[in-house]
Amino acid sequence: MKKPLQKSDPAEVVVLERCHIVESGDNRNAALSIKFESGDPDLYLQAFTESDCKSWIAALREANSEGLQKKILHLQQLIMEMKESEPADCLAREATQAGPILIPKLPHVEFSLACRELAAPARERKPNAVVQVAVINTQEQSLTAYSNTEIVEGTRDPLFLTGVTFPPEYAICEETRVKLTVYDVKDKSQETRSFLGCTTFSVGDLLKSKDQQLTLSLRTSDGTNTVGTVVVSHLKMGEIEDGEVDQIAADAQGQKYTLVCEAASHGTANDKDNNPLMNAVFKNPVCKVYRFQTVDSKWMFVREQMAECTLSFNIPKQLITLYIQEDMRRIQELKDLGDLSSHWDNLRKEVINHYGQMISSYQETLTELNKLTGSSFKPSCSKAEKYLEFIPINLHTQRMRVSCPRKTDAAYDVITVGAPAAHFQGFKNGGLQRLLSRFEAEKKNFSTAYQCIYYSPENTAKAKEVLTNIGLLQPLISSLADQLLQASQQHSSELLKEALKTLSDKTEQFVHALKDELVKNALLALYTARPSYVNKRHSTVCNNVDGNESPSKENCPHPLKRQDSIPHHSEYDEEEWDRVWVNVAKSLNCIIAMVDRLEEHENNNQETATDPKLADVITSHTSWDWQEQLYPLVVTLKDCVTEVVDRAKKSMTFVLLQEAACSIHQGLVLKQRRDVVFSQALAALACGFVMRLYAGLEDKGFLQQLHLVGLIAQFESLLSTYSEEIGMLEDMEVGISDLQRVTFKITEAKSEDPNDLQPIVSGRRDYYTVEVPLPREVFDVLPNEIKEGKPLQVYPVLFNVGINQQQTLAERFGDISLQERINQKNFEILDGYYKSLSEKVPLQYLPCFQTQSDLKELLETLQQNILTKKRKNVEILWLAGTICRRLNGVRFTSCKSAKDRTSMSVTLEQCALLRDEHELNKDYFIRALDCMRREGCRIENVQKNIKCRKYAFNMLQLMAFPKCYRPPEGTYGKVDS
Repeated sequence: MKKPLQKSDPAEVVVLERCHIVESGDNRNAALSIKFESGDPDLYLQAFTESDCKSWIAALREANSEGLQKKILHLQQLIMEMKESEPADCLAREATQAGPILIPKLPHVEFSLACRELAAPARERKPNAVVQVAVINTQEQSLTAYSNTEIVEGTRDPLFLTGVTFPPEYAICEETRVKLTVYDVKDKSQETRSFLGCTTFSVGDLLKSKDQQLTLSLRTSDGTNTVGTVVVSHLKMGEIEDGEVDQIAADAQGQKYTLVCEAASHGTANDKDNNPLMNAVFKNPVCKVYRFQTVDSKWMFVREQMAECTLSFNIPKQLITLYIQEDMRRIQELKDLGDLSSHWDNLRKEVINHYGQMISSYQETLTELNKLTGSSFKPSCSKAEKYLEFIPINLHTQRMRVSCPRKTDAAYDVITVGAPAAHFQGFKNGGLQRLLSRFEAEKKNFSTAYQCIYYSPENTAKAKEVLTNIGLLQPLISSLADQLLQASQQHSSELLKEALKTLSDKTEQFVHALKDELVKNALLALYTARPSYVNKRHSTVCNNVDGNESPSKENCPHPLKRQDSIPHHSEYDEEEWDRVWVNVAKSLNCIIAMVDRLEEHENNNQETATDPKLADVITSHTSWDWQEQLYPLVVTLKDCVTEVVDRAKKSMTFVLLQEAACSIHQGLVLKQRRDVVFSQALAALACGFVMRLYAGLEDKGFLQQLHLVGLIAQFESLLSTYSEEIGMLEDMEVGISDLQRVTFKITEAKSEDPNDLQPIVSGRRDYYTVEVPLPREVFDVLPNEIKEGKPLQVYPVLFNVGINQQQTLAERFGDISLQERINQKNFEILDGYYKSLSEKVPLQYLPCFQTQSDLKELLETLQQNILTKKRKNVEILWLAGTICRRLNGVRFTSCKSAKDRTSMSVTLEQCALLRDEHELNKDYFIRALDCMRREGCRIENVQKNIKCRKYAFNMLQLMAFPKCYRPPEGTYGKVDS
């Protein structure tokens, strides 16, 4: 308030708090009143005009504390709406720039809940309590359901093991209000429940309260009656003192608890889970927190975090692009074969036509995938969609981090993914394993019908290998030859020797790769397919025979060992091919001899240059002299290599033409099916490799194991060996086995931009490399072998045990030999990996576990269980998983959709780890299992997939399940999955 003079000092200050501005004038006067809720006298103000009065009323209403608070809440609401479209760091930056009105988000906010003295719903029954947590939108006066606790039965003082977590991605601040509603659950299966009471609090009240703990009264809906209290305890992340640990005690009889639960050293754990490197590949995390009691009455803090992976779509899209490029190269190679007889030319046209159809189909799929944005996973309900068939089903990462008093934090990872299988193509005729076996058996008959030459799978694989080697070595030899000329131009003996050594090694490798009878005999077969070829004996191309008829010795001086179907002709000079590739070796020898001569000349010049009488005579070899001497020899080497490549490429292409022509339609359909299954499997493997690498970047023992031996990737499958799931398992077996063709390389990323941290796939169907970029500061501290690009091997193993009602039928009335064969075969791979690891890496580099079982003993027990004829022997899966973790490996768990049976397996494994490694109290094992299955990450996974919080089981199915794989009552039912 001021005096009438415009420049006068303030005479009085009015605090506009808890007040209302009302118009109080009449027809003659324009006035307003400020009425205070505190009971202070009203303040009467008069304006000159009515319009002035109204503008003052509006200004004063906006200036009071309630008006400012509404502005703050409105701006907070805008932030919450923007959080889906803007990164968290943008919001934080804007909040800082805007000043105190925009309140920045808080980091992880987590709290636990307990109730005391709840009102009994009936005299004869104590409540079965559950707490529903909701966030209040004060601006819109609405509630958003956020999470629930588990149900604690038959007590008025329930302690809830499931906590509440607001991760950094969630827009929460100190003014955010949370509503807690307590219900009494009468029937879990029918989800019938009655309201007991509710209360609200702000996050700021919790954080600023004494001991960061609130005790709130629960009131009925009309607010008149108190029905108990709820205790909210902030879960603090940090070191705890021994005295504080002792406070975390429980009176199990009286259900009275001191509600303080602290996590040892959890701040650094949060940083690892949410650093930029992790956030570049893993998206949309879902967090859950729990507290469980240990055997010594202490409390452990457990956090589950489930996330999607960008590689679900990224890897398949790269693979499809590589498939298209490879098939287009194959078409060009077929065209480059030159003139063929009409029979072979027609077959070539037909094969090219089918390749073109595949390319068109793949391009269409890639176009559709590039249109997709948003979610980074394929839900189970989309598993049979055509344009999504290359995408893995429901691929997620799951990490359980455990903090116990006075112990180091521990983390356990698992990748969950639907079984890699061709769901769109279906399983009417079985899966890949059966289809490929049948195809190889029938290929001989096809070759007769098409008048083709039958090549065994080994020879076909060899032809692909030769083509791969040619593609890699020819440009490399050409580049090394140019380096040799550059060294000669510089007149440097050292550079010349170094360049020559590398060139010699690669050229010898090239010659060795082509020194194969298959190439020689395929050239003869191609010769007989030329239009100019005249078969004087009028013999037809014969099919593979079992040695009953063999050509004469004069026409077949060098028959193949595995087949005698290659045509031979006396007019064809079989030694011509030997002369061609021998010319490569001769050219190299000439270069070596010339380099030796040049060096000898150089040495002689240096010795005689000291004699002044000879100074005028000596003409030292200048740099152009060296290059002039070597240039024609290098050109000759390149020409010889080019001639060899041209002939070898055509001969191997002809081999593959005959393979495709033997069964054009069926063979290419199988190829497409294998592409689909491999794409799903590789996306899952890349996800697991990246997660394991990120977790082990500071573990020198793991990094040494990685480059010396490689990484074990253990796939756990819960598919049955009955009906359609047999086909899925047959697909999965081949897809996992094909992962042996994959190696990984670690590279330095161009920048820390998320796009530059995405893995890159290169190669062709016979051999793929996945490059994983790391930021410079991370890359620089890696072992030299890894930084130099050493290929990192992966050893995939698959173990399967069916657990559902279909497996019961298979075990009693069907056939489980597929499962037995898979388990035995993959045990041998696992055992071989352990032996190799034992020879190359000290076993003390492996992780330490509380249970000190010897790895060798675990492997022997696993083998015994595999050989034992026992129904639904899930101990095979438990042992395989334990061995994998002891070997620093990557764990994968799969069923049909990675949603229901997978959830039961993952939660069981997590609780078993808490029991075996962190001394979980045995009385809490079932409760912990129920918590994770009822309100943990896995039920959120179900919700994401089918928009329903129900596992797809019915009571009849669950009767066939092992007991430890059955979900809690009320969490399952008939749903579309």
